[in-house]
Amino acid sequence: MEAREILEQVKAGKISIEDAEKFFKKQPFEELGYAKLDSHREIRSGFPEVIFCSGKPDEYLVSIYKKMYEANGEAFGTRAGVHQFELVKEVIPQISYDEVSHILKIEKENKERTGKIAVCTAGTADIPVAEEAAQTAEFFGSAVERIYDVGVSGIHRLFHRLDTIQEANCVVAVAGMEGALASVIGGLVSNPVIAVPTSIGYGASMNGLSALLTMINSCANGIAVVNIDNGYGAGYMATQINRLAVKGQK
Repeated sequence: MEAREILEQVKAGKISIEDAEKFFKKQPFEELGYAKLDSHREIRSGFPEVIFCSGKPDEYLVSIYKKMYEANGEAFGTRAGVHQFELVKEVIPQISYDEVSHILKIEKENKERTGKIAVCTAGTADIPVAEEAAQTAEFFGSAVERIYDVGVSGIHRLFHRLDTIQEANCVVAVAGMEGALASVIGGLVSNPVIAVPTSIGYGASMNGLSALLTMINSCANGIAVVNIDNGYGAGYMATQINRLAVKGQK
């Protein structure tokens, strides 16, 4: 449960001051031996801890999901496989899995999503990384507009959605090959652009290194670059920017 939610329940008389005090007296992490669950991360940063699923032993993953769900009423994991989904589903039947983004999540119903983030891809092959970004931002409370397959080989497709892109508080530009999409968008919008290079492309793209170097060396201003295929990092940063924009509009 979030600190604010605890305080609101105390104010409404739903829980006692003593029970609230127990929550705040807890150590800032839960020791599991193989993991230390950062229960106070949302209090410090505004974002709850997220589970990176890839490579985690089955028993550890299931236990971590169960603990986080019991503590927060929701849990979000990235880079999960079908096998991991089936394991967690045995313990949390309502868990959902997206085979495109490899996101394994359970979230609270009727979650409010505010502001606007535009998530754009150069091609259809970039969508898995873009979906990781989009679903991360949505889980953290941002409204997301998806604009896919608008790469520079048919730039008129991008111009067709330019009004929507320019209205967004932040734009996530996901591209492989030479990674030119971020530079084009950066020259057309007034708000920040987060560039995400993907490992999509032929041999000389070097598994995303070519796109990464293009994005880092962009002559367009207002572009930040995350690591290759790091949709989660882009969605997180985009939400930080979106939250600031929404706060400024109030």
